[in-house]
Amino acid sequence: MSTGDTAPQARDADSAGSRPRPAAVVVGGGIAGVTAALSLADGGMDVTLLEGRPRLGGLAFSFKRGDLTVDNGQHVYLRCCTAYRWFLDRIDATSLAPVQERLDVPVLDADRNRLGRLRRSALPVPLHLARSLATYPHLSLTERANVGRAALALKGLDPTDPALDGRDFGSWLAEHGQSQRAIEALWDLVGVATLNAVAGEASLGLAAMVFKTGLLSDPGAADIGWARVPLGELHDTLTRKALDSAGVRTELRTRVTSISRMENGRWGVEVPEGPDTSGQILTADTVVLAVPQREAHDLLPEGALDDADRLLSIGTAPILNLHVVYDRKVLKRPFFAALGSPVQWVFDRTDASGLLRGGPEGPPNKGGGGRRAGQYLAVSQSAAQDEIDEPVAVLRERYLPELERLLPAARGAGVHDFFVTRERTATFAPAPGVGALRPSARTNAPGLYLAGAWTATGWPATMESAVRSGTSAADAALAALGRPRGHLFREAA
Repeated sequence: MSTGDTAPQARDADSAGSRPRPAAVVVGGGIAGVTAALSLADGGMDVTLLEGRPRLGGLAFSFKRGDLTVDNGQHVYLRCCTAYRWFLDRIDATSLAPVQERLDVPVLDADRNRLGRLRRSALPVPLHLARSLATYPHLSLTERANVGRAALALKGLDPTDPALDGRDFGSWLAEHGQSQRAIEALWDLVGVATLNAVAGEASLGLAAMVFKTGLLSDPGAADIGWARVPLGELHDTLTRKALDSAGVRTELRTRVTSISRMENGRWGVEVPEGPDTSGQILTADTVVLAVPQREAHDLLPEGALDDADRLLSIGTAPILNLHVVYDRKVLKRPFFAALGSPVQWVFDRTDASGLLRGGPEGPPNKGGGGRRAGQYLAVSQSAAQDEIDEPVAVLRERYLPELERLLPAARGAGVHDFFVTRERTATFAPAPGVGALRPSARTNAPGLYLAGAWTATGWPATMESAVRSGTSAADAALAALGRPRGHLFREAA
């Protein structure tokens, strides 16, 4: 193994020509890492991005299953996610992941066989949801009135108040007159999908941030956006193209085993295995660690973070995704949420997966003869601690009848395929007290920064939080070097 001072890439001179451009190494090619790399490159640094997987995108990726292109899970964002929207624009992908013109969420109650909708109007906050709430059939008149009062109380909270971080959202809702039905049919409907935890297990501070920003800041803040193409096209293919255009050197299948301060004051990043960097110690002025919290803990040099072991106390939460390919169209809407059923959210992924691109008739029959029109649905199950390790056969037996109960057109439909994707550590657990554990981008070691949705962005573990963490790390690094930041996005209200 070489122990020489090997620069990540040629250190070209600044435009002024007076000194070489500072070099940066970003460890981790998820959304946080690629954001940091792009922002550092846009700020005038020579950047090398190291990723252990054979692809970019972290936990937002795609894979092939026969003729299908499958996302590992359904990812959405909101109009208020200004940082992620900046990221989409930066990689030239805005048109591929559009936002609803206006919030409209169909909500099916399986027990009562009723359809409700959460929709907004163009009226100012909070009147933009008044009509939808007044006619929401899944709550009684009293429950609807109590929801309005709780929303006004929530609007008065300061999500950055440390006292809120230590409380759970569920007890606060109960104190403010919310019935168990209201929590299930409204608060958890939104909260589980955004926080990856039920109200009783979520920090009041994070919940207040989600609901204030998404529902109580701007009429259009909660309009939903999602990719109409495979996630891999966004977070791997187009992201790699943007990195190449920015001059970032990207090394895949390259794992980092240690980071240390060199005698010359620069950082040394040890890479014992990699297709182009094997046996090297890469040196840089700036290092951004954009990896999960436990991996960051193992790579941080001693003293780089006060009480570094607190990173090990940041728990994780799983997300389970069920994928069903029917032999016919069973869902007319692009997505819906469910009540009175273990099913949470269902999305139509037919077009994005390429199911029908081979012709007008979809997948072949099991018997091998002919082709029939089909539809591919993805069922997204957050806070899935109780089911994440269930066998596929058990999940199939449980969920196919539930989909038939919710979707009459699925009754009698043939199932070409049923498979499962599991992310056991999909997000950090937003438990009460987690805010005190999340570190900022800066460490005690000059030139060493942290990024990841789990860092102190103020947001739950979302793509928005990942982008914000990457820009925060890059901003801090560029500021320390006296350089302008490499990105620009409007902060959400």
